[in-house]
Amino acid sequence: MNSEYSTTVAAGDDDPSMAVIELVADASGIDPLELDPLYNVIDPEVIDSLSSSTGFSSLEFEYAGHTVVVDGTGNEIEISLEPVTIGSDRSSGVSGPSL
Repeated sequence: MNSEYSTTVAAGDDDPSMAVIELVADASGIDPLELDPLYNVIDPEVIDSLSSSTGFSSLEFEYAGHTVVVDGTGNEIEISLEPVTIGSDRSSGVSGPSL
């Protein structure tokens, strides 16, 4: 990952959805409890399903002013943040997953 803000979690060890919240809070310089609930944007279980073989292999969504990219690669889940570009052609919310 080339993002200034990224992290990798082992599939099955941590809840990737919690890692997303912690990474976004760190990038925003705020306490995780100050963020809007993640479930207002995406079902956290969808993110956590990346650790199972039946879940999505990657997804992208906007949360708290960041584009969050989550990729399940084998035994690891990589999470990175990209700035949301004002006026970009990206729609808010979840983009199509890849299998």
